[in-house]
Amino acid sequence: MADQASLPAIPGAGIARRADSPWAPLGEPVFRSLWIAAVISYTGTWMQNVGAGWLMTQLTSSPLMVSLVQGASAIPVFLVVLPAGALADMVDRRRLLLFTQAWMVVAAAALGILTLMNLVSPWMLLVFTFLMGLGAVMNDPAWQAITPDVVSPVRHASAVALNSAGFNVARAVGPALGGLVVAAAGSGWSFLLNAASFFGVIYFLYTWKYVAKETLPAQSIRESIAEGFRHVGAAPQVRSVLIRTGAFSVGATSLLALLPLICQPHGAQGYGFLLTSFGVGALAGAAVLPRFRLRYSVDGLVAGATLLFAAMTFLAGQVHIFEGLCLVLFTAGAAWIGILACFNVVAQTMCPSWMRARALSMYLLVLQGGMAVGSAIWGQLAAWQGVPAALAWSSLAMIAGLTSIRRHRLTGSELKMAPAVVRD
Repeated sequence: MADQASLPAIPGAGIARRADSPWAPLGEPVFRSLWIAAVISYTGTWMQNVGAGWLMTQLTSSPLMVSLVQGASAIPVFLVVLPAGALADMVDRRRLLLFTQAWMVVAAAALGILTLMNLVSPWMLLVFTFLMGLGAVMNDPAWQAITPDVVSPVRHASAVALNSAGFNVARAVGPALGGLVVAAAGSGWSFLLNAASFFGVIYFLYTWKYVAKETLPAQSIRESIAEGFRHVGAAPQVRSVLIRTGAFSVGATSLLALLPLICQPHGAQGYGFLLTSFGVGALAGAAVLPRFRLRYSVDGLVAGATLLFAAMTFLAGQVHIFEGLCLVLFTAGAAWIGILACFNVVAQTMCPSWMRARALSMYLLVLQGGMAVGSAIWGQLAAWQGVPAALAWSSLAMIAGLTSIRRHRLTGSELKMAPAVVRD
């Protein structure tokens, strides 16, 4: 489904300031309501991820098919994320989000019913995973673009960080619940519970009095997309963020894509608890991230976290004791949030409001598209050479990707890491 860089200049920079509380956005009723509904929805999504990953291992033993469960949800990025970003800058974002949320309810419920009726084949599972991914990709640019509309401007960066924290709360809770549900009742019920989890967000959107702050002149989606590319072409710091994100995402996807195969000896509950370990690690990483941001540059933080994540990816193929795997996933989760936290807020703040959804769609294309490509590459390599070899090669790919730092640094005045602040 974060933390920052590229914050706009703060008026009155010479005045003494104090950091706003990271929890301050929850004091605003609109943001709090959306945040709670989103955490419930994210939890359902993680339950579905566990159910889909585990169901595929029961339907086929092919490493490629198992890895494509993650890839199928990301493939729609290549097809619709840029039009989705343009559309989110052109139409009422609230209505667009209501449509995409309803789409995902129908897809998840249909898959749940078919699974309970034992009518799902490996390819049918991939088709429904694709349909869920299609709804999520159409949803994401508009979803991330409304953050400034539900929170005070001074708390925007804190709100983005809280959104990431909420996602990782769900990452910590959802897989464990999903593992329990799958073990007790089967994957079909995890899909149905995911369908139900969207209704909180739908209720919020239905009752939210949204007022569009800026509108674009009448233009086609193609013209809107072209305008977005022109904007990126004129903004070197935006290109740097996209290149760095792509250099990381292709290799980084191997760990989660191949995890169902890694933990097959430990059952569905073991799979759920390993994903929970990853989520708890991400929460721990988010808790200590502010201190690291004060001590290290953005590039130094991302480089160190990438090396740590690459090491954990390699170890995941070598460690066979369950407790050891939990520690590996916990550490990987902490490194993961350190990396994506630096990229995500950059994407949130690197463009003006009227361009925001299109810029976010390009970021999501690079991030999730890289993961889709990586899932297919590492899944096929695992089929040829085994899971440990695929994880080792992906670790090397992440380390090689660090060479992009030399020409595409994130550290700089226009991409300076900074907390949300208010005047004393």
